[in-house]
Amino acid sequence: MRTDDETEAGTGTCTGDENEPVRFDTKIAVLLRDDLEPWQRLNVTAFVVSGLGTASPEVIGEPYTDADDTAYLPMFRQPVLVFEATKETLTAAHSRALSRSLLSAVFTSDLFGTGNDRDNRAAVRAVGKDRLDLVGMAVYGPRNAVDKVLKGARMHP
Repeated sequence: MRTDDETEAGTGTCTGDENEPVRFDTKIAVLLRDDLEPWQRLNVTAFVVSGLGTASPEVIGEPYTDADDTAYLPMFRQPVLVFEATKETLTAAHSRALSRSLLSAVFTSDLFGTGNDRDNRAAVRAVGKDRLDLVGMAVYGPRNAVDKVLKGARMHP
């Protein structure tokens, strides 16, 4: 159940009925290129969402505990929706996300050949934004803006 503080922060709305689903006014979405291997899809998804909590801490909830008081790390407060699209649609979505100044993370095909953060950043840095060979991206922001960014994409099967 959401607290009043979480609702006021704009992360979701609820009326206080714990059986009523929370409707978020923001969206976390991952867009993957539709020609990736299954292991690549999982890898890209994990990498691109990893930065959202550092750039927008309100997306992270409270830590978890089980009935034995074993502590677990906090996770996103809201669902992460995963979509797929062609290379062209992904490139257009990237441009739309940038033009709307939405928080985003990218994963390029070059990153499959690197093995560490320094080399990953160097690979992205070496290419202009309009020439990135994108295989995936994450985007976070107001729900309507993210929906416009994802135009032409479909939910991941």
